[in-house]
Amino acid sequence: MGILNVTPDSFSDGGRFLEPASAVARAVEIERQGASILDIGAESTRPGSTPVSEEEETARLLPVLQALEGRISIPVSVDTYKPAVAERALAAGAQLVNFPALGPVADMAAVARRAGAPLVLMHVRGRPADMHRLPPLDDVAGHVHRGLEELRDQALAAGLPRDALILDPGFGFGKNGEENYRLLARLGEFHSLGCPLLAGTSRKAFLGLALGLPPTERAWGTAATVAAAVLAGAHIVRVHDVAEMAQVAGVADRLLSAECGVRNAECEPGRQSPAICHL
Repeated sequence: MGILNVTPDSFSDGGRFLEPASAVARAVEIERQGASILDIGAESTRPGSTPVSEEEETARLLPVLQALEGRISIPVSVDTYKPAVAERALAAGAQLVNFPALGPVADMAAVARRAGAPLVLMHVRGRPADMHRLPPLDDVAGHVHRGLEELRDQALAAGLPRDALILDPGFGFGKNGEENYRLLARLGEFHSLGCPLLAGTSRKAFLGLALGLPPTERAWGTAATVAAAVLAGAHIVRVHDVAEMAQVAGVADRLLSAECGVRNAECEPGRQSPAICHL
């Protein structure tokens, strides 16, 4: 999943693709570099960010969606927590909603259900204004597992089918420093929730803390986390550096497939190893 931010204040590339023409050019490049999904965000939800109105978010988003018609063939995801914005984006050609859970799940699930669109549910702890100042968690993986289970169940109760749900642990969203590494190390445990997993670690602050580098210089650190996520069975990785991470994910996926084959050869005939072969 390639990231396209049409915002002035995103932590990594704010302002670079605010104009529709530059956004479309980058979208075409993202597809050419190997992305399977394009994720467009028109409001930053980074820690410390300032919210924008539905009108402003829509004004940034819709011209890009309209200009993209016929220019790319991969599905487009809209990254928003506002149901009204998601509804207008889906009507304008988006095919998937990437929902940071900063609002009622039932409302967003209803939008996705009416459009027949998949929904990514991303775990968020706190709000953008304060999530980077929250106290540490004793068991971050357990906390996020319970939170995602609750989000999943709320979406199911709102009538969205299970096969339309994707779960995202929300790296960096209310998880401080080392908590993100602990969460990534236990990512494989989240398969018990019965939905595909998305991992978004690209250029995040926890990498900067470890490497002492600004966001645009964190590609190698991101690569390590992308490989780890794929080997843990993540179905989607959300990244800025598409060409590089497509290579990382492709090789890691081949390694995972090879390990799966080795493990299955050791299993009873006709049975897969649940620890290696995921959804």
